[in-house]
Amino acid sequence: MRYFNWVLRVVLFIILLGFAMKNDQPVVLRYFFGYEWQASLVVVLLVFFAAGIGVGLLTALGKIFMQRREITRLQSKLDQHNKMVVSDE
Repeated sequence: MRYFNWVLRVVLFIILLGFAMKNDQPVVLRYFFGYEWQASLVVVLLVFFAAGIGVGLLTALGKIFMQRREITRLQSKLDQHNKMVVSDE
C-alpha cells in the first residue's frame, strides 16, 4: 500500500507538471479602476486554487469551533448528571 501511494503521487506530479508546462501562456486579469495583473495561466490558477482552499478552511474552522463549544457544554452537563447519580446512591 505504501508503494501504491508513492506511485500515485509520482503519477499525479507528472500530470500536474505536464499541465503546468502546457499552460505557461501569459494571461491578463483586469480589475476595477484600470488595475491589471499579468502572469502565466498556471500561476493564476494556483493562486485562485490556494485562495479557495483558504476560504474553505476558514469556513470549516467556524463550524469546528461551534462544535467544540457544544461538546464542552454537553460534557459539563454529563459530568453534572453523573455527580447527581453518584450522590443519589
